[in-house]
Amino acid sequence: MPDDTTAAGSRRGQVAVIFAAWRTRVDEAGYTSAAAAMDALAATQPGYRGIDAARGSDGFGITVSYWADEASAIAWRMNPEHTAVREAGRGRWYDGYDLHVAHVSRSYSWRRTGEGRA
Repeated sequence: MPDDTTAAGSRRGQVAVIFAAWRTRVDEAGYTSAAAAMDALAATQPGYRGIDAARGSDGFGITVSYWADEASAIAWRMNPEHTAVREAGRGRWYDGYDLHVAHVSRSYSWRRTGEGRA
């Protein structure tokens, strides 16, 4: 297995913005639309490197966005459209959230291939 400096898809050296949130059951359609718009907008921002997200049926979810550097992550936070949607989220879509920013010092991937892959 390659080490984390050569692995395809390595996040090493990137800034990870970890957003762990508890959703309300209010305005599901509005949330879905806003989330898709923010995913698309983030992908156009300088320094954007990707996103991973998961949400459980209980409304708890984690989204991790990856950025080239701290300045790119801060620029995303300050984006006016993102700011407006964040405020809307506080008002109706979230019961609460935690946000953590981390520098990725190690990164590697593994995927099942061939038979048995889901």
